[in-house]
Amino acid sequence: MQSHPNPEFNPSVTAHRDRGLQKVLERLIGTMKRDALVIQTTNRLRETLQVDRVVLYYFYYQWQGQVTFEALSSEEFSILGSTGPDDCFNDEYAAMYLAGRVRAIPDIESEAIATCHRDFLRQLQVRANLVVPVLTPKGLWGLLVAHHCQAPRQWLSSDIELMQTEAQVLAAAPCIRES
Repeated sequence: MQSHPNPEFNPSVTAHRDRGLQKVLERLIGTMKRDALVIQTTNRLRETLQVDRVVLYYFYYQWQGQVTFEALSSEEFSILGSTGPDDCFNDEYAAMYLAGRVRAIPDIESEAIATCHRDFLRQLQVRANLVVPVLTPKGLWGLLVAHHCQAPRQWLSSDIELMQTEAQVLAAAPCIRES
């Protein structure tokens, strides 16, 4: 009579399965830490800056991304999942943000910006816009964006510095650097 080993009792199969489960668990914990950090950051920025919306635009592929997190003054300002104007964000813009560009627009109606960019911001109900890159050692991870929707807004140097500091905190977090 031939016996067939039960994989449940085979130490090498069990150890392999346990390593796989451990990797899944570590990844899940990292994702939860990242999400909690981004939620705290966007909420804190929205409250401190007193703006209608702060979002994280995450790049999941070469200059393609979407709004993955948002903090809102009102649900009417939700743009969660928005992917942006494909024809406006290109290699030229990406290179500027990779170099650390910060873009503060006090009024989209009077600022010299591309028509497709202005139309896109109008569609999102944006009147004033502040964009700061989240730069990790791997490159441009995302954009931290504050939107003032009610009226034009003169961005203060303290507003810009706060956004830059928060973007650097995000970029330095192991849960983001490793994602």
